[in-house]
Parts: sequence; structure tokens; C-alpha cells
Amino acid sequence: MKFGTRHGASDERRRPSRLRRRVFGAIAAIVIAVCAVTARLLVWPAQGMPTRVSAIVMLAGPGDRLPVALDLARQHRAPVLVVSRGNQGYGGPCPSPVPGVKLICFEPSPATTQGEAAALGRMARQFRWNSVVLVTTRTQDTRARIITERCFGGSTYVVTAPLPLGQWPYEIAYGWGALFKAVFVVRSC
Repeated sequence: MKFGTRHGASDERRRPSRLRRRVFGAIAAIVIAVCAVTARLLVWPAQGMPTRVSAIVMLAGPGDRLPVALDLARQHRAPVLVVSRGNQGYGGPCPSPVPGVKLICFEPSPATTQGEAAALGRMARQFRWNSVVLVTTRTQDTRARIITERCFGGSTYVVTAPLPLGQWPYEIAYGWGALFKAVFVVRSC
């Protein structure tokens, strides 16, 4: 019997306790939920645009945004191309104009998505735009849409530019922090 008792005690030590299984299950559920929300908001956000909008607005930041914005302009998807140069030209130099498309380059103040959205709102009122397409990256898509819709009453669409694979981890982490700030901290235009 002693032999059986020791064997039974050993089985109990090997089997995870009910509490450990529940904790592990809860952690696994949280990790899966965070991954799913990250995928939906920062990796594969909803995108698209109608055939024509009032303006194409390229936000400054990482990724190959300018070729996407210029391609939309060359397709005459809008009569105006707006290029944010970001912080001291971080968005790049003002490109050569596309024939038949008005080009506006600006440096937002502050040099943030918030500053870009506020400038976009002012331009939209001045030029009477009723729809815009934002050119950004997937990790900025949801946040840019939320902030822009606070400053601009028209329809906002998003088309994303490619982001180098090596930048994804940083951009996802940054995107979560910036999205939290946009949703919970800075809630005005």
C-alpha cells in the first residue's frame, strides 16, 4: 500500500491544479483576444475608397506612402493631392505636381496625426471637401481615421502603403500606444 500511496501522491504533483488550469486558460484567452484585436485594428484594417473623392491626403510617417498617393493622383481619383511633410519634412520633400491635380504640401503643427487632422479639417472647410482618402500604413489606419473624423465632417476612406517587414514589431507597439492615446486621452480635434 505504501507503494500505491507514493504513486498516487506523485500523480497529484504531476497533474496541474484546477486553479492553474483556469489561470492558464484565462491567460491564453487574453493573448488570443489581444492578437485578434491587433490583427483587426493594426494589421488588416478595413480599407477602400470610392472611384472619386474630394482630396487625397498623404499623412507623414514610415512606409512607402508617396508612390501610393501619386498613383491615386495619376488615376485622377481626386482633383487635389495633399502631402504632409510631417516633422521638418519627415514625410519627404514636396513631390512634383501631377498634371491636372492641384498639389498642396504642408507641415502640420503639431507634427502629429492630430496636427495633420486639424490641418485637413481647416483645408476641407476652406475648399469645401466632402470626402477624403488618407494614404497611410495599416498600423496607423484605425487611429488616423478616428482622429480625422473628429476634425472633418465628410467621408473618410483609407488606402494603405506597404511597410517593411522589419518595422512591423515597432509599428504595432507604437500603434497600440498611439491608438490608446487617441481613444482615451486626446479626444478633441
